[in-house]
Amino acid sequence: MSERSDPVVEEKQLANYDVLSEVTHEEGIRRDYELKCNLINRCFQEEIGFGRYQWQLFVITGLGWLADNIWLQGLAIVLPQVQQELNPVRVEYAVLAEFAGLIVGATTWGIMADLIGRRLSFNITLFLAGLFGLAAGGAPNFVTFSSLIACMGFGIGGNLPVDGALYLEHIPHSHQWTLTLLSVWWALGQLVASLISWGFIANYSCSPSIPDGQCPKSANMGWRYTLYTLGALTFLMFICRFFVFDVQESSKFLVAQNRDEEAIKVLEHIARRNGRTITLKLEDLQAISGDTTSKPAPNLSTSVRNAFSGISLSHIRPLFSTRRLMINTTLIIIIWGLIGIAYPLFNAYLPLYLSAQNSESGSSSVSETYRNYSIVSVLGVPGSLIACATVDYTRGTGRWVVGGRKFVLAVSTMLTGLFLFVFTTSKTSAAVLGYSCASGLTQNAMYGVLYAYTPEVFPAPHRGTGDALCSALNRIGGLIAPLIKIATTPLTGNASANTANGPVFVSAALFMVAAVLTILLPIETAGRMAL
Repeated sequence: MSERSDPVVEEKQLANYDVLSEVTHEEGIRRDYELKCNLINRCFQEEIGFGRYQWQLFVITGLGWLADNIWLQGLAIVLPQVQQELNPVRVEYAVLAEFAGLIVGATTWGIMADLIGRRLSFNITLFLAGLFGLAAGGAPNFVTFSSLIACMGFGIGGNLPVDGALYLEHIPHSHQWTLTLLSVWWALGQLVASLISWGFIANYSCSPSIPDGQCPKSANMGWRYTLYTLGALTFLMFICRFFVFDVQESSKFLVAQNRDEEAIKVLEHIARRNGRTITLKLEDLQAISGDTTSKPAPNLSTSVRNAFSGISLSHIRPLFSTRRLMINTTLIIIIWGLIGIAYPLFNAYLPLYLSAQNSESGSSSVSETYRNYSIVSVLGVPGSLIACATVDYTRGTGRWVVGGRKFVLAVSTMLTGLFLFVFTTSKTSAAVLGYSCASGLTQNAMYGVLYAYTPEVFPAPHRGTGDALCSALNRIGGLIAPLIKIATTPLTGNASANTANGPVFVSAALFMVAAVLTILLPIETAGRMAL
């Protein structure tokens, strides 16, 4: 690390500031931005705190996580009934369409968050998801259904990269562990989707004995009611975000754009919401850069026009600016890609696998399949809580450290692979349910840590882009998953107890590889203050 260029200013402005980032210039950020960020972090930690505004933001960003998994699981849930009524050549093409939309959405909204700010992406994603999700429920044929699902994916795809960044940049260092706690909403999304589908699909679906293509729409409205309900819930979340909660732009994004005056106004607004006052002044930020002028706030149309005319690699290159950061960025992107294949390869078809395994063991009712899916969903919630409780327990001295983000992520990912390997040996419905629950618990712990580590490891000026790259490769992996499923199951898309094992084996192996790569990550974010 290079010597500090102005120790007098730094000592005056960062006195009593005990925890600074271990990696500064190595993270591809400007020195003046780093110092301004430290002042903002200190303001959040010592003056604003974690109060009313942060709790409301926790709920409102959590709804985005809930919506993301509602639609991932919602599509998985309705696939058997869609196949029975619409009779596509391969029902997996719907998942392929969803992840195509997710790829474009994650890339577009994540990069836009770094170019024009977090608020636009934060507000519009749920609107698009709700609109096209509702429309998908009324699709007359499979092509229309898949097209609308792809458009829904475009909206929902930008949710997690933007929500995590916005939340992280509005909380004090002492509460960064709550970023992991956000994954509880992800688990609740699966639970909500499974309970809604259990009520509708179990009561308003054709009998499994009716051949594909001979199931009339009037007798198979359960999956449509499910999508209507999920779409309405997503619209309600959008209303809460846009009309009820006054979300503020990220102060760290604003100082990265040299809009210091706006950043101070944001901090003052949050402090008032928490019943606090701040001592940080505009002059303190301007003294660091030596510039007493502040950029005016651009209007929306100007921001969008400038963003599209100025798109370049300026937010990508800093993520690979040093050897250490290049290794970490490359590994975390690969990990996201591997998990992107492994997770949907099992979870996107879990109702099909449960139905196949239960049928093999003598139980094949629609109600029991979705009851078991709901039980698996319930077990995801404690997985998130376990991750939250252990993610900051970093122990060790010197060079070797046990615990923290990397350790919990590696263990939970490896256990997920192990439980999936054992799942393939299940011979009874109890064993199928038990191993599914165990993998559901560890998967949610894994995602909880992964979604916390990723925004923490990228600095705010490039956080949206870094998150977008990871999320995009994750969605590309999701695009590959249906192709593997198609290659390892019969033409009908249905799975038997034996054919279900092929894609599950692949999923388990990929989780294991991802766990090994996690151990090799050179940067640990536990105990570090996010820039």
